[in-house]
Amino acid sequence: MRLTSLCALFLLAACQREAASPERHETGVQTSSGLERAAIETGVIADAAKIPAIGLYQRTHEAGRDALCVIPAKNGDYRFGLEATFGEDQSCVGRGSARRAGDKLILSFSRSDHCIVVAQYDGDQISLPGVVDMKCADVCKGRGTLEGVSFPRVTSDVASALQLRDSSGGPLCQAD
Repeated sequence: MRLTSLCALFLLAACQREAASPERHETGVQTSSGLERAAIETGVIADAAKIPAIGLYQRTHEAGRDALCVIPAKNGDYRFGLEATFGEDQSCVGRGSARRAGDKLILSFSRSDHCIVVAQYDGDQISLPGVVDMKCADVCKGRGTLEGVSFPRVTSDVASALQLRDSSGGPLCQAD
């Protein structure tokens, strides 16, 4: 009985040590869990770090539509355009540049007072954090906010991203 209990304690300690020390890339960005790494290695799930963010992301809901396009930029990073609608006169619209940092997509809005949003990117969806800098209020009108908005991927090609239109009919992303 004691031997069984001792073995169980060693196994538990080994599991806790594994959970307490996740691997890190040289960049210092935390990587996936052991189970997720195993799933990536066996091909069960795709490695989001190897999936470009380029494409069209969009979802429709009862209050409107959330849409985001991401296209390549000449400098090797990305350019983006987004529109999130929350009802009549409640929306956010912005464009700018983006760059990858591990599983993050850093969105730098142009024409706003230094609005930068660090979004989560998993290969299938781009999710904005639940709290964004107050400098990003200029991107929205009414009671609209970028906080917690998520954009599921629809396509992975530039052509579809370039066809995305904002609510007034203008292109959300434009080629260089």
